[in-house]
Amino acid sequence: MRYERIDKRLFERNRTKFMQKMKAGTLAVFNSNDIYPISADSTIPFHQHRDIFYLSGVDQEESILVLFPDASSEKFREVLFLRETNEHIAVWEGEKLTKEAAFENTGIKTVFWLKEFETVFKQMMAEAEGIYFNTNEHLRGKTEVELREDRFIKWCKKEYPAHQVHKSAPILHEIRSVKEDIEIDLMQKACNITEGAVKRTLNFIKPGVWEHEIEAEIIHEFTKNRSKGFAYTPIIATGGNACVLHYIENKDQCKDGDVILMDFGAEYANYCADQTRAFPVNGRYTDRQKEVYNAVLHVKKEAEKLLVPGTLIPEYHKEVGKLMEEQLVKLKLLDKTDIKNQNPDWPAYKKYFMHGTSHHIGLDTHDYGLYHKPISAGMVFTCEPGIYIPNENLGIRLEDDLIVRDGAEPFNMMSGIPIEIEEIEDIMNK
Repeated sequence: MRYERIDKRLFERNRTKFMQKMKAGTLAVFNSNDIYPISADSTIPFHQHRDIFYLSGVDQEESILVLFPDASSEKFREVLFLRETNEHIAVWEGEKLTKEAAFENTGIKTVFWLKEFETVFKQMMAEAEGIYFNTNEHLRGKTEVELREDRFIKWCKKEYPAHQVHKSAPILHEIRSVKEDIEIDLMQKACNITEGAVKRTLNFIKPGVWEHEIEAEIIHEFTKNRSKGFAYTPIIATGGNACVLHYIENKDQCKDGDVILMDFGAEYANYCADQTRAFPVNGRYTDRQKEVYNAVLHVKKEAEKLLVPGTLIPEYHKEVGKLMEEQLVKLKLLDKTDIKNQNPDWPAYKKYFMHGTSHHIGLDTHDYGLYHKPISAGMVFTCEPGIYIPNENLGIRLEDDLIVRDGAEPFNMMSGIPIEIEEIEDIMNK
């Protein structure tokens, strides 16, 4: 892997947390992602399934992790199955994990080759009463292809119909939402790489450059700092393009007088950063652009103060809505009549700020988390209010990644990225 080796204690702790929440006499299975075809012999670059990575650190295809804490034999309590490496694979693809290297990376002592899976698994299932399947239950999850995990579940239900079935998702949503210190360090690395890319663009943006040229500057900075690339498809949106929330074409030319909204983050060791800034293409905001920008910045600063232990996310979003409503009235985008006649299910402010303010972030950009439970220390959230005014060709969104802490306001992992108007204009006009 391009990134530096991760301390295996992270994965050992993660497995312990998961197994402590399993029912007695059960085992859990986690599969790698497939390598997906494009056409002919072309494939999409491999991205590991975040759950098996979270629990093992294994970052290669055709891998299976089985956890069975109540197994009578200690060697079957944590078992890893890997694709067997050989000289041919080493020449054509690069060497895969050996059993020795797997232990060094994961802390798992029992490693079998994948061809042994059915024989060993049958022995384990004979002792187990139930099995945890790893289905995608993310609120935003939308899967239209059959995953390796799906095929395994079909096969397992056919081969072992008498076993009780349990879900891994609720456990993973709970434990993955609170980050270990090692995870925080990896996320900070992703944020630092992102910071470097933002600062690089500040010295590059000017009237006449193209959105895709800015994207090229960003990926250059990512790659030279050991990032595999973007944590999600980047949004480089100048002028009115910024009013399209998921604008990803990045094809237009930046014009004098426009503001360019850039929503991107680096991936590092499978961990994600997610930030947004809105810079003046010519290096100076107009008075109106400053008004809107400062309104968004005010909402962001006040919203961050609410990201503290004990807060419920639905209530948090309601409070942020009130903050935004106040700013939109000041900007003369809303008036008292709009507010009086608003639909409670779709408040008036939603005309200009139609998305949520915060989401969990970690191994996934929209990371696992239980939104019906209170926020707790160690969780990491984005904070990203925005105002979008299509008839002014203006969209402003500001976003950072924040660690929730006990007894203090959240720690901003992106505090080094310029966000105040004066600092941005000073840098762009040096």
